[in-house]
Amino acid sequence: MESYPVISFDNTEFAFEYKSDKQLKKARFLFSLMGKPWLVKLGTRLAPWSVNVGLPVKGIIRNTIFSQFVGGETLDETAKVAKKLAEYHVQVILDYGVEGKEGEDNFDHACDEFIRVIDYAGTQTNIPFMSVKVTGFARFGLLEKLDTLMNSHEGTLMKRYLKAIDSLPADEKEEWHRVRSRMIRVCETGAAKNIGVLIDAEETWIQDPVDALTILMMDTYNKEKVVVYNTLQHYRHDRLKFLKDSYEAALERKFILGAKLVRGAYMEKERKKAEEKGYPSPIQPDKESTDRDYNAAVEFCIEHIDRIALMVASHNEQSNLLAAQLLQKKGLPLNHPHVHWSQLYGMSDNITFNLAHAGCGVSKYLPFGPIKDVLSYLMRRAQENTSVGGQTGRELRLIKKELERRNKK
Repeated sequence: MESYPVISFDNTEFAFEYKSDKQLKKARFLFSLMGKPWLVKLGTRLAPWSVNVGLPVKGIIRNTIFSQFVGGETLDETAKVAKKLAEYHVQVILDYGVEGKEGEDNFDHACDEFIRVIDYAGTQTNIPFMSVKVTGFARFGLLEKLDTLMNSHEGTLMKRYLKAIDSLPADEKEEWHRVRSRMIRVCETGAAKNIGVLIDAEETWIQDPVDALTILMMDTYNKEKVVVYNTLQHYRHDRLKFLKDSYEAALERKFILGAKLVRGAYMEKERKKAEEKGYPSPIQPDKESTDRDYNAAVEFCIEHIDRIALMVASHNEQSNLLAAQLLQKKGLPLNHPHVHWSQLYGMSDNITFNLAHAGCGVSKYLPFGPIKDVLSYLMRRAQENTSVGGQTGRELRLIKKELERRNKK
């Protein structure tokens, strides 16, 4: 019988073991600033503007919010962070921070960069995954058009996808073929180097073609092992059903389903768009519904763990603990090859490092790239941490608790 360690997310000694007193005090200062909504509102407007007009603010950004949430501007800088995390049995998901640069040259460049990152990850023992945004190498307008076309047809996701592609004019068919080729290159490299490729979720109005493309990749590359993961945002009320439909497709086509479960990132945007366009909101009515669906999805995945590879990408303590408890209930090891946990770098260290201490497979999602390229990611982190009921208060409480513990020594 497997014996399991006790997992406690209140253990700040494990949580911040990798940080010096100086680094902890810096984090305390940063989170206390993020606890002031007016300041965050001002900062998230001023920072992008200042960088765009060329004001000398990069140094300030680099030494504050950038160093808290980002691995570095280059792969070499990021490697140092990955090495440090490895000492505490925490792995890394590399994320090359490219967003929203349009044009075929930019798309080809982004694809080459993704491949360069996979090649690099393949040489490291501590980097089992990398993250890819389809909007990094596909025109937003084309994804939007495909999504609209898919929604004008009946039937399964793949049937709607094929009909939509069929109805594209020749030049856009050709353009989509280039998008698919880029995706194939990325997934093929991932398969060859044994690096998992996590496909990011996008806004609902471009998600359907991303889902279809991701399932096609799974059908090719996930036959023997798991290479490709789709990301499911559970603040959408239809994702639990989508997970079950994807599982049926995996059974039928004999591939392993890779499912990265998140709560989601575009809620305000989604509600606003639904209101403006007059369609029903795709968002759950309340947080309880999101939590319920998320945990039900974790249960479903572990119930079918032979055919599903699950990534619990969450900052919610209960959901992370639930995955560990369900494995224990089934008598499965906490480092089961089909279960992985992940949190963003710079946040929820109490979850990540305590899971690692218990022997779980866990990683930090580690973005890297030039400051101007990762700025929109940083602004999202700042906004996310402002919500009073949420992250900032908890981060601050844990940091203060650890500093007090160290002072008593």
